[in-house]
Amino acid sequence: MKTQISPLQKSLNIWAITLILWSLYRGFFKTELPVWFDELIAKPLIFLFPIYYYITKKEGKDFLSAIDLKLKKSGRGIAMGFAFGAIFFIVGLLSQIFRSGINISFIINSAQIFTILQVILIALITSFTEETLARGFVLKRLFENSKNMFIAIFFASFLYFFTRIPILFSDPNIKGAQLLQIMTTDILFSFAVSFIYLITRNLWVPIIIHAFYILSIQFFLSTS
Repeated sequence: MKTQISPLQKSLNIWAITLILWSLYRGFFKTELPVWFDELIAKPLIFLFPIYYYITKKEGKDFLSAIDLKLKKSGRGIAMGFAFGAIFFIVGLLSQIFRSGINISFIINSAQIFTILQVILIALITSFTEETLARGFVLKRLFENSKNMFIAIFFASFLYFFTRIPILFSDPNIKGAQLLQIMTTDILFSFAVSFIYLITRNLWVPIIIHAFYILSIQFFLSTS
């Protein structure tokens, strides 16, 4: 007798395929390729294509609606994302100042408009890619299946963390105490942004928050 695979199992299979492909990519190339190629080309192809194919071809749904990316009346979600994201960044900034101080001269000397725009663009595309998989696809389906916010957030956060492992352990610049700090922060961040997403049901909110989170990590790594 043929065993029926539930929609949630199918979704988690897509997540597993994505993790395997991303791990193979990271294991082979490590950090040898430019960051822009990893984040603007490789990751969107590996993270988004399987999801897009599954949602549009297998589920027969509109992709943007299925991941809660609202184009109409998106201003409120973007504004909320900026508000929460700014809070994340400010808290991190104050923590860094109290712990080890900030090299202000570095900030001033490196504040070139092209570099800043490039970093912001990469942060936005990276956050869109990762949040589409982690929140718009995995968390949404876990919540719809379990009807329990805390169970869905718990499992989705650890699944998100697993997708972070290939880059964390393949980057020679991240090690020791810094690695543990980023790993802990990733988990806590995922719990927080997952909760916010389920409250708002608007993917714009975690995307913008995540972009601020990426910018803060880049900033603190550069000034540490």
